[in-house]
Amino acid sequence: MLKGCLVPHPPLIIPGVGKGDEIPGTRRAFEEIAAELSAQRPDTVVIFSPHSVLYADYIHISPGESASGNFNAFGAGRIRISAAYDSELASRIEACVAGQGIPAGTLGEKDRALDHGVLVPLYFLKAPRIVRISLSGLSLIDHYRFGMCVREAAESLSRSVYLVASGDMSHKLKEDGPYGFAPEGPKHDAYVRDCIQKSDFRALLSMDPSLCERAAECGLRSIVMLAGAMDGTQVRSRVLCYEGPYGVGYLTAAFAGDGEAPSLLPQLLADKNAALEKIRRGEDALVRLARQTAEHYVRTGKPAALPPGLPEEILSARAGVFVSVKKDGSLRGCIGTIEAAQSNIAMEIMENSVSASARDPRFDPIEPEELDALTYSVDVLSPAEAVDGPGQLDAARYGVIVTKGRRRGLLLPNLDGVDTVEQQISIALQKAGIRPDESYGLERFEVVRHT
Repeated sequence: MLKGCLVPHPPLIIPGVGKGDEIPGTRRAFEEIAAELSAQRPDTVVIFSPHSVLYADYIHISPGESASGNFNAFGAGRIRISAAYDSELASRIEACVAGQGIPAGTLGEKDRALDHGVLVPLYFLKAPRIVRISLSGLSLIDHYRFGMCVREAAESLSRSVYLVASGDMSHKLKEDGPYGFAPEGPKHDAYVRDCIQKSDFRALLSMDPSLCERAAECGLRSIVMLAGAMDGTQVRSRVLCYEGPYGVGYLTAAFAGDGEAPSLLPQLLADKNAALEKIRRGEDALVRLARQTAEHYVRTGKPAALPPGLPEEILSARAGVFVSVKKDGSLRGCIGTIEAAQSNIAMEIMENSVSASARDPRFDPIEPEELDALTYSVDVLSPAEAVDGPGQLDAARYGVIVTKGRRRGLLLPNLDGVDTVEQQISIALQKAGIRPDESYGLERFEVVRHT
């Protein structure tokens, strides 16, 4: 039988950081899991942490023979925890994921110290040795497949392992919490809790990415890795505790996989393809033009010709346009123009689609094998107008432009995770390289978003 748990990682639960009694339900749940782990006596504890080495396109496996860390960042540096690594299992996992084509491995670790996503669980859960694995910006299915490799590697070494998915739920449950409130916060946590109560990993992986983004969660990919490791077994899960007294959701659950069941992976892949096909069918003419232009350029390296049959309104009008490309819900490229630079909106879309696919300096150029997994949106901008201050802005309705001399930064409206005017202005200033204490001009604009 394969066992594991989902645990939060609030440093406040550690005596010396907090009083130790601030989150009593979570503490009791930790103690129940600790007793179960002690009774099982696994060879190795595999911990998936959202606060280890984090890359957008690479899952990191901590290398070496051991590591340690402390709670100095939380005012309790004297509390120190050390852990021995199961380097043989880590190497076997690395070999397995390489064979599956998943970008992962032991490269790129600059700070060996254990992060609090590992330290908090290890304070309660006594592990003979561990494998520490990070999360990444890769898709949920890639994380699920990585989890499958963890189990395959453990079985190849006849290792008994216990799986720890470290992660908090939404960070936006209360107005007076550290991250404020968003209505998606409680909605996200209720959805995840229901999925776990029902052992429904398929529903968990089909959750709306924008819901996760707006809820500001950090535990989903940890749970997905654990689910992947239990693929092909009959999973029973129990919610032990859920509480969120300080505006962050803390969900604790136990999992056991026993017996055989069909692999969930084929269904997950089919669900993903069906969702993408539905998006394709719903594209309007502007989004279809952006996608087809990008696909042509990525495959041939040459710009596409203006296709026939486009709506007259995008052939006769001019405007600034932004083209955004996403992969598995995460941004893959976004380039645009504040004011019209081409002869019409159609040409604006085509030029910016190519740039978003191949010239966004934040990302590598899109590769042909990625094209089937991409989605597109097109924002057509209204002319910008100057405003006197933040009071004339609305993060949901208006985009913002900040200007200081030749420095200029823009942020589109109604973006996931950008809920306030203050956030909107701060990001725009960063993009422009303008310090918040400098004087700068403010402009606003509206967009028509096509998806």
